[in-house]
Amino acid sequence: MKNFKFTVALLFLFLGLSNFAQQRPPAFNKVKVTGKIVDKKSNQPLEDAIITLKNQKNPKAISGGITNNKGEYEADVIPGVYDITIEFISFKSISIKAKNITEKTSLGTIGLEEDASQLNEVVVRAEKSSVEIKLDKKVYNVGQDMMVRGGTVSDVLDNVPSVSVDTEGNVSLRGSDNVRILIDGRPSYAVNIAEALRQLPADAIDKVEVITNPSARYDAEGGSGIINIILKKGKNQGFNGTLIASTGIPETYGLTASVNYKTEKLNYFTTAGYNHRTNEGGGKTNSQYFNYDGSAKNFLNETRDTERTRDGFSGRAGVEWTIAPNTYWTNAINYEKNTGEDNDLINYNNYDASHVFTGSTYRLNTGDTGSENTSFTSNLIKNFNDKGHKLTVDASVSRNTDDSQSVITGSNNYNNTLNNQVQKQAQIQTDYVLPLGEGSQFEAGYKGSFGDLNNEYYVLNDQGVRIDNLSNTLEYKENINALYTQYGFKKNKFSYLFGLRWEDTNIHVNLLEDPKDFNTKKYNNLFPSAFISYEISDQSNLTTSYSKRLTRPRGRFMNPAVNYSSNVNIFQGNPDLDPSLTDKFDVGYIKRWDKVTFNTSAYFENTKDVFSFVRSPTGDEVNGIPVIKSQPINLGKEQKFGFEFTLNYNPFKIWRINSNFNFYNVKTTGEHSYTDTTGKLVVQDLNNQANNWSARVNSKLTLPYKIDWQLSATYNGAQKTAQGRSLDQFSMNTAFSKDVMKDKGTIAFNISDIFNTRIMRSYTYFTDEVAHHPTQTSYGEMQFRKRQFNLSFTYRFNKAKGEKEKNQPKNEGGGDGGGDFPG
Repeated sequence: MKNFKFTVALLFLFLGLSNFAQQRPPAFNKVKVTGKIVDKKSNQPLEDAIITLKNQKNPKAISGGITNNKGEYEADVIPGVYDITIEFISFKSISIKAKNITEKTSLGTIGLEEDASQLNEVVVRAEKSSVEIKLDKKVYNVGQDMMVRGGTVSDVLDNVPSVSVDTEGNVSLRGSDNVRILIDGRPSYAVNIAEALRQLPADAIDKVEVITNPSARYDAEGGSGIINIILKKGKNQGFNGTLIASTGIPETYGLTASVNYKTEKLNYFTTAGYNHRTNEGGGKTNSQYFNYDGSAKNFLNETRDTERTRDGFSGRAGVEWTIAPNTYWTNAINYEKNTGEDNDLINYNNYDASHVFTGSTYRLNTGDTGSENTSFTSNLIKNFNDKGHKLTVDASVSRNTDDSQSVITGSNNYNNTLNNQVQKQAQIQTDYVLPLGEGSQFEAGYKGSFGDLNNEYYVLNDQGVRIDNLSNTLEYKENINALYTQYGFKKNKFSYLFGLRWEDTNIHVNLLEDPKDFNTKKYNNLFPSAFISYEISDQSNLTTSYSKRLTRPRGRFMNPAVNYSSNVNIFQGNPDLDPSLTDKFDVGYIKRWDKVTFNTSAYFENTKDVFSFVRSPTGDEVNGIPVIKSQPINLGKEQKFGFEFTLNYNPFKIWRINSNFNFYNVKTTGEHSYTDTTGKLVVQDLNNQANNWSARVNSKLTLPYKIDWQLSATYNGAQKTAQGRSLDQFSMNTAFSKDVMKDKGTIAFNISDIFNTRIMRSYTYFTDEVAHHPTQTSYGEMQFRKRQFNLSFTYRFNKAKGEKEKNQPKNEGGGDGGGDFPG
């Protein structure tokens, strides 16, 4: 076990470079060592087994590698005499002493035996590296992150470097919300992705892939990149599983069970969970209005209290069938059902020009929501040999319904809104991977995605009569066909990956109430990508990349239904939005030391027809207060330049510190025109340039009595916007964890937003473009979720904590079955 402890200390070094080392041509004075590691009992390959070679004459000359999913490894060493150690979690290690290696050597197939007596000791120290760097993505292993135990997927993403989740659950990557969210390589079919992520339990996640500059293999969708959430898949032999119970304040509780049974040919897996969540929030908006001569007109102060409750059930069941030793077929059914209640109370206090109170009104919005999602997925993998030559076919169909009813009552009004939405989606994808000699690989594939959405929105008055000018039925159909090819190869210390993707898009947007409101958008685009990596040394690597990306408007962006959560500040979608195109450039550098890993990158994005929200008066008034409408438009052009770095520091075995910093400058160019209430054409200059930065620090420390303590802090800097500015934001989370019942159980307690400071704050200014004086100024605050406390208990049966899954899934990503080309 002494050698194992030393080997694990090198795990951070080996994980990022092992696959690269397996395939690169040997240096001039090095020879190659190869072999295969299997389970001696089942003869199944062991992935991520660690091979260490220590030179007897020069103990500092250490080399090695980690096995791939076929149990194979390669390592380059200087000729000499080596002590070789082969280790794998919960298996007895094997040592080969004084092996003389002077030329290319194969150690053959070596079988390891299970060692249950070592399991607990090994597991405590065998946490996988928190990040794996590959040529076109970063993979964060979050399965052991106690900060989010008992939480949701949104909580997980908010702890991943480069990713942030705002108080309303919207996900952004490097400060941009033009990000594509995938689950197991496939887009989520939920109508409201933010709500769907808050319903999925955090404990279901195995890892998160952050792809800031995707290759041609991936969808072109997502201007700022792709976040792929990979769910856990049980693969241990026999019967095993996990049970998780949680409760919290405000009232929150849940229960999730995952069970897996594996035989030689079949692997059955199922997960079911129920959760009840309560989110309490609030906010305020203080506005001042001006006359046309610039003098003060009046004031309006709004205060808001919100409470949202959700009850959700999710279930997943499937089977993986090993048809032949090289052919695997997996089928799964997913089901989700959510119901909820929303209560939104707004109080309006009116003041005259001298800020003397003149009266108050209120508005209460009570609503019921419900959604149901059913999907079927199928994945077939055919491996033609053990060199990576394979064909992957994925297919999925889904149906999602989203219903909501809202009753709006107040001092002067009553409205009843109904929203019924049905979305159907079908997808098929095939990927072919062909290795072309050592260190090179060709890929090609096709993907078809076909969606159909129908949304009925009604507004009824206090007599139950439909208000026609506020009601509509939207039909949205989207068909996308895509082809891609890419080729990767390695030469000396350089790795190359070049690709080209073609996507054809056909979209129909139809408002049934008005035959004239029928929009057809057809376009096809080529999306090139290029990646070049240079291995400076075994400890450092330099990469540069380029890709073209696309962002299609969807959901509330295109839905013309008016959102009346506030009767003076309303939102309306724009069905005539065009997609935006982005050219992305990225240069990255990674350096590893004994206890430190430093990863940094500089990036530039140039986007055309970028989406932006503009606010303009509608001409209506409520109690003398003008009604302001917010709507997305294609602004023009946006240029973004930034850099970020991630620093991982392990000062001691019991202490791990991770930090992330991101700074960027955004320059937008464009204008917006509208006709005001007097018939005058108003042109808004929306040119804007702003700096923004964010920082995150995460510390995990093992206290006495084996209590783990985790503390994280996040800061988002202030930013100038086209019509105002958003203010800075700070928040802090903490968690404690203790293993019990001989490590079969874990108790975790966490506090989200310790100081209750995670509040969105902003200033907004409206200016008369002719007179050049303000017409309205507003200060607003919004807090979607207040401070929360959560307690959870995890129990594992027939499976120890952190146990490495044997026979890992053949296509963990699902839906992106191309070959992996690590850097």
